[in-house]
Amino acid sequence: MFKKILIANRGEIALRIIQACRELGVETVAVHSTADEASLHVTYADEDVCIGPPPPGQSYLNIRSIIAAAEITGAEAVHPGYGFLAENAHFAEVLDECKIGWIGPSAQVIRTMGDKANARRVAVQAGVPVLPGSEEPLASAAEARRLADQVGYPVILKAAAGGGGRGMRIVRDPDEIERNFKTASEEASIAFGDGSMYLEKYLEQPRHIEFQIFADTHGNVLHLGERECSIQRRHQKLLEESPSVVMDAEKREEMGEAAVRLAKAVGYVNAGTIEFLYDQGDFYFMEMNTRIQVEHPVTEMVMGVDLVKEQLRVAAGEPMSFPSGLHPRGHVIECRINAEDPVTFAPSPGRMTTLHLPGGPGIRIDTHAYQEYFVPPNYDSMVAKLLARGRDREEAVARMLRALEFFEIDGIKTTISLHRKILRDPVFRAGDLSTRFMEGFQERQKQLADDG
Repeated sequence: MFKKILIANRGEIALRIIQACRELGVETVAVHSTADEASLHVTYADEDVCIGPPPPGQSYLNIRSIIAAAEITGAEAVHPGYGFLAENAHFAEVLDECKIGWIGPSAQVIRTMGDKANARRVAVQAGVPVLPGSEEPLASAAEARRLADQVGYPVILKAAAGGGGRGMRIVRDPDEIERNFKTASEEASIAFGDGSMYLEKYLEQPRHIEFQIFADTHGNVLHLGERECSIQRRHQKLLEESPSVVMDAEKREEMGEAAVRLAKAVGYVNAGTIEFLYDQGDFYFMEMNTRIQVEHPVTEMVMGVDLVKEQLRVAAGEPMSFPSGLHPRGHVIECRINAEDPVTFAPSPGRMTTLHLPGGPGIRIDTHAYQEYFVPPNYDSMVAKLLARGRDREEAVARMLRALEFFEIDGIKTTISLHRKILRDPVFRAGDLSTRFMEGFQERQKQLADDG
């Protein structure tokens, strides 16, 4: 096991990694920007190094500064968390050249699966279903139009190197291809430094179901069940749960085996997620996330495991400790609490003048916030992940509603009230979910307001 690691991240995930390291007796180094000097991950790490000013490009994305911090503190490995440099193959390569360990998959795997067109080819070769679409990045809008005519509208344009909804456009009419191709490609170039695009058939109301996979260097690869992530806004997840209401043991095994085949096909090691679109009993590979996910606590609670501790063990060369044949126990829901206006979704940075965290049976909160904490405007707006576990979905919903009622934050706007409304929504309660859930939900909310 490592003696000391550096955490190349901030916020709740940095604090979560520190907690896992404490249990394993591993010392930690926190890096931080000047905006995060008072952050809890800085407070609780064994050492800390300031790596630059608030803009991410000058701090959390500054590879030279992070490498220097690792070298001067004697860190043996780096845990990237999620976001920032977590799926940056170049960063993993530089660490390897500097003889510093990387807590994640190899640079080659990150590069292969980070390119959506490459990932699609690997899925096809592994016998994993994919939607009709382009096998290679598209050279032009004209090529995209020819393929869309073959596939049939609607189609979706996606950034080959993208994720998180950036560089993505739905096209329903041939006349919209050229404009959307140009806009999406430019957006992808700015966000990822790569404007390459590919195209797929677009499903109108699929579910977004992802499988947590784990693999070690001893040839062991397994999945730890699914997470339903269909409730999204602009391709950004708002609420996740496990198990999915549409999943039975047979379908879980079929999709889980497909995820494991894909992981084996690329020689995957450590934690990863295979994301699928699920439509009327059929499923299609969407993408692979070569890192720990924001929503990993859902799997931890429903399966009774610690994914972050396991990441450290596997990166140190140990075999994974998960037993085979894990099955979900009860039902878990996660709500992402963001510093945003619950109606307009505009960011709401500022100081938390009041913070009261809920508790009680079945409740978990992952957060880096505290009373008087200042939410900086420079980073992602998530301030907490609230999770509720029950014997079944009904109890999990009841516990989550109870926790949301006791969750108080003043000084900034948050999405707490939005989640209360979602959990009381009749369509949500019926489990009738799709990636377009929020559109219908907002229409129903508007109708309720109009009705007085």
